[in-house]
Formats: sequence, structure tokens, C-alpha cells
Amino acid sequence: MSEEVEKKYTLYICTGCEIGKSLDIERLKEVADEEFSVPAKTHEFLCSAEGVELIKNDIENEGVNTVIIAACSPRVNFDTFNFPNVIVERINLREHVVWSHKPNDEDTQMLAEDYIRMGIVKAQKTEFPEPYKEEVVKSVLVVGGGVTGLTAALEAAKAGYDVYLVEKEAELGGWVRKFPWLTPDKPPFRDLRKPDIDEKIKQVMEHKRIKVYTSSYVEQISGQPGLFDVVISKNGTKEEIKIGSIVVAAGWEPYDATKLEHLGYGKYPDVITNVQMEEMAANGKIIVPSTGKEAKKVVFIQCAGQRDPEHLPYCSGICCMVSLKQALYVRESNPDAQAFIIYKDIRTPGEYENFYKRVQEDPGIFLTKGEIKGISKSKGGILVEVSDTLLGEDIEIEADLVVLAVGMVPRLYEYQKRYEQARELEGEGQQQQTTVASDKLWEALEGYQGILNLQYRQGPDLPPLKYGFADSNFICFPYESGRTAIYAAGPIRQPMGVVESENDATGAALKAVQALELISIGSATFPRVGDLSYPEFFLQRCTQCKRCTEECPFGAIDEDEKGTPLPNPTRCRRCGVCMGACPERIISFKNYSVDMIGSMIKSIYVPEDEEEGLRFLAFVCENDAYPAFDMAALNRLEWHPNVRIIPLRCLGSFNVVWIADALSRGIDGAILIGCKYGEDYQCHFLRGSELANRRMENVKETLERLALEPERVKVIQLPISDYDKIPEIIQEFVEEVEEVGPNPYKGF
Repeated sequence: MSEEVEKKYTLYICTGCEIGKSLDIERLKEVADEEFSVPAKTHEFLCSAEGVELIKNDIENEGVNTVIIAACSPRVNFDTFNFPNVIVERINLREHVVWSHKPNDEDTQMLAEDYIRMGIVKAQKTEFPEPYKEEVVKSVLVVGGGVTGLTAALEAAKAGYDVYLVEKEAELGGWVRKFPWLTPDKPPFRDLRKPDIDEKIKQVMEHKRIKVYTSSYVEQISGQPGLFDVVISKNGTKEEIKIGSIVVAAGWEPYDATKLEHLGYGKYPDVITNVQMEEMAANGKIIVPSTGKEAKKVVFIQCAGQRDPEHLPYCSGICCMVSLKQALYVRESNPDAQAFIIYKDIRTPGEYENFYKRVQEDPGIFLTKGEIKGISKSKGGILVEVSDTLLGEDIEIEADLVVLAVGMVPRLYEYQKRYEQARELEGEGQQQQTTVASDKLWEALEGYQGILNLQYRQGPDLPPLKYGFADSNFICFPYESGRTAIYAAGPIRQPMGVVESENDATGAALKAVQALELISIGSATFPRVGDLSYPEFFLQRCTQCKRCTEECPFGAIDEDEKGTPLPNPTRCRRCGVCMGACPERIISFKNYSVDMIGSMIKSIYVPEDEEEGLRFLAFVCENDAYPAFDMAALNRLEWHPNVRIIPLRCLGSFNVVWIADALSRGIDGAILIGCKYGEDYQCHFLRGSELANRRMENVKETLERLALEPERVKVIQLPISDYDKIPEIIQEFVEEVEEVGPNPYKGF
């Protein structure tokens, strides 16, 4: 639908699910007709086949092209009320009115009437999105040729997509090719298995859809999803290709054991790492490095430098399984040899517990919980002193060989350290997911050899999170990264073993394929899948302030030398953070804009008489806060009836002008409710809630300019699991504003 097409509206009110019993439906119809000249129809079961047919008939026979549905939450029945080439606006009368407020009460009725007004105004301001479409290249780049990268390449190729696989080493296979045995992956989960990596390599090399580059690296990636321009460098030559999406499977490396001198590494040649133990086993014998003789007493020290704030604060998850496996190496190499495993905790989840039990049954393998008190040289080899053991006493073990279970470090570890350095240069501290100014970041990255070498102003690689892992921390969406259509898989995302890496690679490959298909039709990817809108810039009024380019969580906006935004539409996740950031309000979407929300605010009935009650707004994130309100309603929790909820795509899209709109309209207070941010953030758009909180400084300036109290505006972090706290949060805010008093702008 283009702007020239005249809209024809109809409001459809469902009277089922207690709506008709709790509200005066005729008064709702009068609001639509008398205030907006919008006809209204009712149906007792609007989501039924008959109710949907009513709407379809009006679309086909009466030319209705803008459908406004006042019924249940827009989070349900979205497929039922999906009509092609028609604007559909949903008004939540069920959860947010009748299931959460007193039935047949005047305050509840006024709440419903305001939602009718806001819904109609939103529909009036909505234009049908015109998707951004370009001819995309349906191919996948896989970076990394270990077991994760090989699996991702095969899965994408099996799905019918061309794949380019880039590996920096001369051979494919990664770490797994160096391991003689792997931990069990099939019932009864007791026996070691031979790696099948050679077969996987053969399949990749022979697949007609996969092109392999070894001894190569990605020199540069520019462009945007669907149309990435990639430069691959190999032995001084360069090849340029176009690809659509990317799987990053760059893998891991062992923690630097030279930092573990207190455990004897570097001091004594007979103290080695678990990786060195694998190499030794691959050569056929477990020997004492200093003498070359067969090792008869081997001590395995778990969590070597792990779960330690001075080294790696996290657990790598698979080291216990690896040490159990390597203890079997010792026993199978020499039936008279002994293996001792000193652990903080043994972690063998699920059916891997069977493997743990199998190792426990071996009479030559001893396991005990304990802390390493000291490691020193002795006449007989290496003396390992252990305290706080399960035996109830300190013990000493004289070993031929000591094996340190060092952890897995992601390939982005160095990048993350540079990120921290850049934040320190900028003076922003250690906040997670804080975008640093581009000049400071690139200054800190001097000499850094990247994995992707993206030509993004916000850095050349995936944004590194805690400890350098690329995991985006999206709840339930583990493959998503801070770069659209670029998916992390395997140990670069989180520590994991071979089986987990293969499963992870399959998921990432499917996401890469899904992204290509969505982008080809102009649709957003996660989390607004199906959204055909994209930000439009009225650049004539742009002041080159760079806020949109700096605050975009996904690096979707570049800039020219003057600071003018250069959007990359297919990088965009449609969060609206740029819209919230822009002080000139020149960024908007066809179906989401500063003017739209401002008009909705202005449509609310604000009584001049204080006895009718104060009025409040709740700007809520559609990803966590809005469904939390729905959940509260499903549990029949009630919140204050004078609060009007306005859902936002992300709290980061909040523009401070809406506070001025609300307060000048006579609204008495506004509460902003978003996701948790900080170290354990839950924001689907990475930084939205954090950015909204930062913008409170601008809100304070607005309040001062209007000579109003700061208590009238509040920001709250609300995990979806805290839905039961909503009535208390709302009531507390209402009481705080009531104590301040009515907005003095009422009636103006």
C-alpha cells in the first residue's frame, strides 16, 4: 500500500473472553465513530473462523485496508489476524484491561476507551512498509576448518547453498585431528571412540557446493548481509567473492600455561598441559619428558587456572571429561601405571555420568576433591601436595608426570582485551556491551589480526562479550551475534566438546540460511522476524551528531567524512535505537515513528478534575516487559487503572521528546520499563535498556525546562520472570507521583 492509497478503516471489537461482560461496548464504538469517524463492528469470538471471515469479507467486498482489532494481546493469534497487503493494528483489551482490572468499573472503562483512541491513532499514522529488496547472494562463508566449521559447511551445502570455507592452517580438522580418542557420544556412554574427522574432511573436499581455502585468512569483509564483499588472502594472492551470510567457527586455544608457574608449569619439564598430553598419547606412549621413560604415576590437576579470578573465572565444561579420558590413556598405555585426578568438582552432565562411573571402576585410577597446596621437585619426580581432600586429611603424591587441565580460550579473547583497553582510554569503565568511540577502538586495535576484519565503524570482529566469547547472550537465541547474518558456533561462542560443537554448527548453519531467505524478501531477522519496515532518514535536517551511528547496537549505520549517516538496511534489526537516539527526530519507520507515539500520547483523555484521578504512561519493551504484563494478567494480577501502556520495539528506541509530549499534555508521570542491562543483560537488542537509562540525563533537562519534578519519570529493569512484581512496581510509582501532586500543565 503506497501513501497515495486512501485508507479505509474498520474497528473490530471482540466481546469474548470476558470483554463484553466487563466493558460497555457501545461506548467503545462511540469513541471510534464520534472522535475518529471509524465504523466499529463486534463479534463474540473474533478469532474463530466466522470472526476472521467477517474481516476478510470487509477487506474483499468493502475495500477495508486498515483493520483495527480490539481483542486479545498482539502476542497471540498473530497468524490468525494476518491479512496480506492490509495494515493490522491490535488493541489489547483482554490482558491489559479486563483480565487485570475491575469489571464494569468506570476507571476500567476509561482505560479501554483510551486504548481504542491510541490504537486508532497508531493505525492512522501507520503506512504499509515497503520492504528493502536487493538481489542477494545465497551463499555462506564459514570461517574456521575445525570440526565446527566442517559441520557448518556440510549442513549449509546439504540445504542447497554454496559455501566458502576459509581455514588459516594448511590442513583442515583443527584440534580434533590431533586427538587420538574422543569421549563417548553414544549409549551406553562408557567407551572412548575414534575421531571421524578424516571422513568429514573427505566429505567437505568432495562436495560440489563447497570451495575450500586452506593457509588462508579473511582480509576484509565490507557491505551488508546478502551482499557481503569478502577478500580472501592466500600466500600473497587475493580473491574477492560475494557472499550472503557468515558462520564464525574460529574455535579456541588453550589457556596460556606459562601463567601457571605456581602449578609448576615452566619450572619443571614434567608438568604439562592436557593439550600436550593429547599430543603425547597420539605418539603412542605416555612418557616422562625429562627422562623419556614411561610414566607410571600421573597426577591430573583439574581447573588449572580455571574458576580463578586471577586467570579464567569460568569453567570450560569439558576438562573433567578430558581428564577422565586421559586417565584411561595412562592405564591402557601401562596396566601397572596409576592415575590420580585432583578436582574441585567433577562435571559430567547427563549420560556422561556413565563414563565417570566407568573410570571410577578402574582400580588404578584414584579421584579425590582437594585444593593444590604446592608442587615441588622431589627425588622421585614431582611432589604434589593436596589439602582439604575428601579423605579428611592432607595428602602428598609423588608423580612422574603432572597434567594441568587448562581451559578453553575463545579466539576473540585478544579482541576482548583490546576492547577493554579502548573503554579505559574513553573512560567508560568495564560496562558490558558498551560501544566505544571508533577512534579509540581502532587505536587500541593497532597490530591486531582480526578473524573477520569487518569494515564496520564499531570494530572488525563480532562484539566480544565477557571473557571474549562471541555468545550474544540472547535468551533462547544462542547463535545470534551483534552483527546481523553473522553467527558464532562452537567454542568461540562458549566452551564445548566435539558433539556439542557439531550440534552448534548445525544450528548456526541453519540460522545463516534462514537469514538469507528473510533478507531476500526484505524481512528483518531475529527478533522482529517478518517485519518489512526499515529506518528512513530525512537527511536534510541531519546535524551530523553521529548519535545514530554510535548507538546502533548492530553496526548498521556507517558515516561519511562529515558524519552524515550511511545506512546499511540489511544489517538493521529494526530495533529503533537510532530513532530514539536522534535529537532532530529525522529517523522513522513506516509503521513506527516519533510522531506516531507522540500522537498516541496526545490522544489520551486527561481529566482536568483531579478527582477523576491522575494519568500515567508506561513505556514498555515489547520483548520482556510487555509479555510480563500479559503474564501478570493471565495470573489475574491487577495494577493501577490510571496507567496507559505504550509498547516500544525496544526501550532503546525511546525518544526523550515523548516525555515533553506527555507532560505538556497533562500526563502526571511516566515509567519506562525495560530489560535488565549490565553484566547479565537480557536485552534482545543488546543495549536498548542501558541506552534508555543513559538518556535519563536528557529527560532531567526536559523536566527542568518544564519546571517539573524528577520523580515524575522513572526507569525500571524488569526480567520477564518478575511479572508478579508488576502491580507493586506500578503502585509504588503512582504513589510517588501522587505525593508530588498533579501535573501543573493540566488543562493547557
